[in-house]
Amino acid sequence: MTTVAASTTNLGILCAMGAATAFSFNDMAIKFLSGDYPLHQIVFVRATIGLIITLAVFAQLEGGIKLRTQWPWHHAFRAALLVTANMLFFTSIASMPLADATAIFFVSPLLITGMSVIFLKEVVGPRRWLCVIVGLIGVLIIVGPGRESFQIAAILPALAALCYGATHMMTRRLRGTESAATMAIYIQLAFVIFAGGFGLVAGDGSYLSSENPSLVFLFSAWTWPPAIDFAVMAITGLASATGGYLITQAYRLSEAGLVAPFEYLALIFALIWGFTIWGEVPTQTVALGIVLVLGSGIYLAVREAKLGARQSAQKTSARR
Repeated sequence: MTTVAASTTNLGILCAMGAATAFSFNDMAIKFLSGDYPLHQIVFVRATIGLIITLAVFAQLEGGIKLRTQWPWHHAFRAALLVTANMLFFTSIASMPLADATAIFFVSPLLITGMSVIFLKEVVGPRRWLCVIVGLIGVLIIVGPGRESFQIAAILPALAALCYGATHMMTRRLRGTESAATMAIYIQLAFVIFAGGFGLVAGDGSYLSSENPSLVFLFSAWTWPPAIDFAVMAITGLASATGGYLITQAYRLSEAGLVAPFEYLALIFALIWGFTIWGEVPTQTVALGIVLVLGSGIYLAVREAKLGARQSAQKTSARR
């Protein structure tokens, strides 16, 4: 690995960590609001503010607003995948602890590792595959199929993870011609259009026919928020714009299988938010699953960092 390549990879990893931090604030804020406002209202406000920030700040970092693209349908498919992933995940956190949902969702970096082999032809060794298997076992332990505590909502973050993994396969495909800002703009536009359309159809609450917390979150009526709640929604917009730009950069700059494990930082934040705000303490079984998911990701990240440093040293030595 050359010095330039190593620097680019490290920047990609830092972007992934920054995105994970931003997204953790976003997830916490949305769960905080989930009992009082419908998801599509929160997402509409979040995406509108996120779009403004993306246009005013992140697009300017890359030479201004650029919407022309050779791949409009690729952008549309990528946006549809991410919108689906977000709606599934946020619907789940209305019914289950934030850390549990986040841990299940974090099968996505493991899925990304596998999909990077199939779709991107990236090389993944046996130890990476072992991490994928261990992480999947951890997710199964958390979901707990067959246990009395099993709930259908636990399937939603797993489906969200699949869509999220596919989103970043599209990011890697588009990275050669599309900037991170352009991809982020199309994503925010997709959220504005989807959430606005959903609100026009279901914003009066007429489709709400269940007391299930997830369905209430999805189909309740729009209400005008007080200033403090609107400020929280604005924070989700800032977090979404920042996280969306940084995660796109991360997958443009570095291999998907290498960047993905660093997103596990959000799981640590989810545990902190869950305990400090809602008093959520994982059961021993769930804690075991979280340890397996988190441990496999951390091991993979540390191993890849050491391997990259070793390869860089070998190539440097070979030139002398």
